[in-house]
Amino acid sequence: MLEKADNVKPSAPAHAAPDQQRPPKRGSGGKILLLLVAVAALTAGIYYGIRARTSAEAALSQETVQSATPVVDVVLPKDNAPNQALVLPGQTTSFTDTPIYSRANGYLKKWYVDIGAQVKKGELLAEVETPELDDQLRQARADLVTAQANSKLASITAHRTEDLLKSQSVSTQERDNAAGAFAADQAIVSSREADVARLEELQSYEKIYAPFDGVITARNTDIGDLITAGAGTRNSELFREQATNVLRIYVAVPEVYTPQVHVGEKPEITLDEYPNQTFPGTLVRTDKAINQQSRTLLVEVDVDNSQGKLLPGAYTFVHFALHAHPGSVTVPSNTLLFRSEGLRVGVVRDGKVQLVPVKIGRDYGDRVEVISGLNSTDQVIVNPSDSLISGVTVKVNTNKPAGAS
Repeated sequence: MLEKADNVKPSAPAHAAPDQQRPPKRGSGGKILLLLVAVAALTAGIYYGIRARTSAEAALSQETVQSATPVVDVVLPKDNAPNQALVLPGQTTSFTDTPIYSRANGYLKKWYVDIGAQVKKGELLAEVETPELDDQLRQARADLVTAQANSKLASITAHRTEDLLKSQSVSTQERDNAAGAFAADQAIVSSREADVARLEELQSYEKIYAPFDGVITARNTDIGDLITAGAGTRNSELFREQATNVLRIYVAVPEVYTPQVHVGEKPEITLDEYPNQTFPGTLVRTDKAINQQSRTLLVEVDVDNSQGKLLPGAYTFVHFALHAHPGSVTVPSNTLLFRSEGLRVGVVRDGKVQLVPVKIGRDYGDRVEVISGLNSTDQVIVNPSDSLISGVTVKVNTNKPAGAS
């Protein structure tokens, strides 16, 4: 019995705890800490990822909205539209241009002036020999003397028969015949006097005088030339005289500008040969009718030429001042929209587009005058799209200063 008791191992004490029986493993607390840190990092990553994605989506949404809003360049209309100079070509002509003929047939005896001569009214230009006319005048004067003698005799006879009729020495018929003969002779005398006066007047045309103050621009005769009276015959024009103290300039004004061209205006005249000088002119008359072929109005501008600088036939430029409309503004030409309902411009008001109808005045090329529809504070869209409509939200380009064109 004792041997069996010796073989039995002693049992553990009854109060010993199980954990005391097995010692804990090393490093298990660090793993838990690492696990908690990893969980926290993952949670933070997920949070910041979701937040970044939400911010990106919001920024993308905002950028999309901004991209969908058109950005436009605008300008401000300019006050006080400038006066415009309408420059039209013209040609100077003398105020009076007259060919000078002879009224008497004959031969040129002498000429006293040549081309370029300044002459006064009544100055002698040439003399013509008229032998045939002189002979006719002598004969007419002799006929007049004969007629006067016959009339005087008839007067004496008429008075005598009138006295004899009182004493019944002649018949009434004889008295009437004598009176009739006297009346006929008086008529013949009047006819002869008229004939003499006509020939004397023709003889006065032997001397050719200047009809007005001017310059001789042509001499078409010489001593001994056969002179034929009147115009329309060969070599009939002896001289040509032009009055150049005042010159006329005829200008064709386009129909669109005719309402702004008035009699009494003072256009300026320039010539290429006088590049730094202007000559004052006066618009004196128009033909008051539009030429149906050229659609122009013919106007006459007179320019003083008392100094003689201008020559007839010179090519000139006439500068008409076209005054701006009161209260008008100017905008660039590339702001206009041509719509079926009329001319429009796009104006930005409270961030939205409004298509405003406008009335155009004058065209300055890169700019146009707007008579009505705009004021100087309107933001006018430059280069508007053809599809632009009212009410569209737009954004003004702030990188380009307003008012720059």
